[in-house]
Amino acid sequence: MQKIGFIGLGLIGTPMCLNLIKAKYHVSVWNRTKSKAEKLVQAGAVSLESPKEVAESSEIIITCVSDSKDVKEVVLGKTGVIEGVHEGSIVIDMSTISPSVTREIANKLSSVKAKMLDAPVSGGVNGAEAGVLSIMVGGDKAVLGKVTPILNELGSKITYCGGNGMGQVTKLSNQIIGMGNLAAMCEAIVFASKAGANPEALINAWSAGAAGSWMVDNLGEKVFKREFEPGFMVKLAQKDLNLVLDAAGQMDVALFTTPIVSQIFRATQQSGFSDEGIHAYVKILEKIAGLNSQTDLS
Repeated sequence: MQKIGFIGLGLIGTPMCLNLIKAKYHVSVWNRTKSKAEKLVQAGAVSLESPKEVAESSEIIITCVSDSKDVKEVVLGKTGVIEGVHEGSIVIDMSTISPSVTREIANKLSSVKAKMLDAPVSGGVNGAEAGVLSIMVGGDKAVLGKVTPILNELGSKITYCGGNGMGQVTKLSNQIIGMGNLAAMCEAIVFASKAGANPEALINAWSAGAAGSWMVDNLGEKVFKREFEPGFMVKLAQKDLNLVLDAAGQMDVALFTTPIVSQIFRATQQSGFSDEGIHAYVKILEKIAGLNSQTDLS
């Protein structure tokens, strides 16, 4: 059985790692906040002292951290993965980061004869817990073939997207659609609620017609019930949209909807909802519309 190292034990990383342990892989872990590894150690993982140590003891190293700078730090830093890899090591970055930074990291790993796949995911905490994430993979297709059994423990849909960076491009395009859809749903909720519509009727009607979507099915009812626990946090959605806008700028591509959605997410962050679920986006629209969120949406 291949030895796997897992770096980054957040909302998505922890359940992913647990699924690998349940599948009987030998898993070593590292996280900046060491206490987050305790649950995984109890489940059978080995906690190590640095990304370098994780790489030294593993054939496959998975990273799942917040942003481009974090991936660079854990992979290329002083005690990073690159200091512990050996010829034939495979690094799978399952974070959502800049496509250009991904290519930079892949090139540096290649210089020490290690391979890299970028494999960002979609599906949130529930998808990670159930092992049904959508995984978008960039890199060498032959390398993907070697790790497909591992990825099958984490996701139900693995899509090969092209060379290094194309997994990230695919994920960022996913975020354009997903966050745009969320924004439209939240606008619809506020519009209909202001008019006195029945929440149950709205969800039933939308789900059955052309407005049906993952956002409606998974987050619409949560808005009405005022349940804003994060499956994916506002601050991470805003980070992803910033990555989209940066990449679009590099390519000189004009985007129209995404900048507006990004600014409303920024306002959601500034209003103190940074760590709530992405559907807290609705709170800014409610305020503008003069809705009392505790009474007018239920």
